[in-house]
Amino acid sequence: MLTSFVLFLPIIGGLLLTLFPGSRVSKWQALILSCVAAGASISMLTGFDPNAGKQFGIQLQWLPTLGVDFHVGVDGIGLVLLLLNNLLCPIIILSTFKQTRDHEGLFYGLLLVMQGAMTGVFVSYDLFLYYIFWELALIPAYFLVLLWGTGERSRTAMKFFLYTLVGSLLMLVGIIYLGVQQETPSFELAVLQSVQLSPSASVLVMLGFMLAYAIKIPVFPFHTWQPDTYVQAPTAGTMMMSGIMLKMGLFSIIRWVLPLMPDALFAHSSWMIWLIVIGIAYASVIAIQQKDLKRLFAYASIAHVGLIAAGILTQRADGITGAVLQMVAHGVNAVGLFYICQVLMERRGTNDIASLGGLRQIAPWFATAYFIVLLGTVALPLTNGFPGEFMLLSSLFERYWPWALVAGTGVILGAVYMLKSYQESMLGAPSKADFADLDGIDKLVFLPILAAIILLGLLPNAIVHLVQPTIEALVRY
Repeated sequence: MLTSFVLFLPIIGGLLLTLFPGSRVSKWQALILSCVAAGASISMLTGFDPNAGKQFGIQLQWLPTLGVDFHVGVDGIGLVLLLLNNLLCPIIILSTFKQTRDHEGLFYGLLLVMQGAMTGVFVSYDLFLYYIFWELALIPAYFLVLLWGTGERSRTAMKFFLYTLVGSLLMLVGIIYLGVQQETPSFELAVLQSVQLSPSASVLVMLGFMLAYAIKIPVFPFHTWQPDTYVQAPTAGTMMMSGIMLKMGLFSIIRWVLPLMPDALFAHSSWMIWLIVIGIAYASVIAIQQKDLKRLFAYASIAHVGLIAAGILTQRADGITGAVLQMVAHGVNAVGLFYICQVLMERRGTNDIASLGGLRQIAPWFATAYFIVLLGTVALPLTNGFPGEFMLLSSLFERYWPWALVAGTGVILGAVYMLKSYQESMLGAPSKADFADLDGIDKLVFLPILAAIILLGLLPNAIVHLVQPTIEALVRY
């Protein structure tokens, strides 16, 4: 029951909020609902046994003639991503509390529906049910950009929608093909694992899935929708997409492609990893040239998630474990980075790096919070970014060392552009003296982010303990 509660509470609550778009108390209602979902997720963690496989499961017939069941549950990896989703969402909602906008009920309702849909992706064990939640998460993201975005928001929202929809439709063809391979159609993960596909069919289905995930993550060269979308979306929408939504694609490779098409993926992983590690270096070089802090962080995200994807494709236990650690670290750090952009926009009206400078002298709390988030992002030892990044590079090195060399170049460049951006925006003489330091809400947003950066760097085994049995059962190479 807990899984269904965590899944449907934000969806139903979000739909109810959209019925009262002008409500001025919707932000509080959304925060309460999101916190309740977070509390229920923590309750699942306290009762979870990492060695017992899938838990908190529910399986009901839904569309029996089509072979579709309502089948949800969590294993170690699913639980970690579920917790990431439901613990970050209250922080994201709280980060909007000082803002006012038209149709607040609709805005917060869309955030909650998006939270619930992403939960559905992480808990589904029926491939068709999973696809429904995968597509459902796209709809609120599209409207958040379209209705509350900036700049060319209509064009950006449509580009985002079309890119992800095309990839999803190719995946749908593969889903249907897999489901009808049995005498009685079924989309259950356990049933699909017994399906014997021809080598050519397995490759085609795998490529259809991987294209959808490459667009969603995104990885080079399918990344072109991302920078504009992240820059022009409202900051809460950017946090949801960068902190949580892109993890859907990474998680889905582990959940569906590795168990169902491992041989096809292994046979074609070399050129995929080469493409990804080249994209890491490319995104890092582009990031160095950026003058807008939010766009710089968007390109940094491409580089970081590219390394995660490459680690998964090694199909090694250390690579997948590092990927899960880094998914959590990236989610936490991305929310922190984009909240930094929001603070700058609220107080200075710009994210242009050249217009900032000297803020450490007049806003020491903000400069300190920014610096800690930066340290996690560049993977300083004893921060949350280090354990996962080390394991990812190690897995690449063990599989084929030139991949680690190219990816490591991106890591080095990442430290360059992150430290350079901090130097130019925080150090030196203040260009203006009218920058207020962090207030109460700002500190409430930053506190759990900074705590996670430090604690997950010191205690990465808290996550490894949860996911290791699931990964050991999955890995074949």
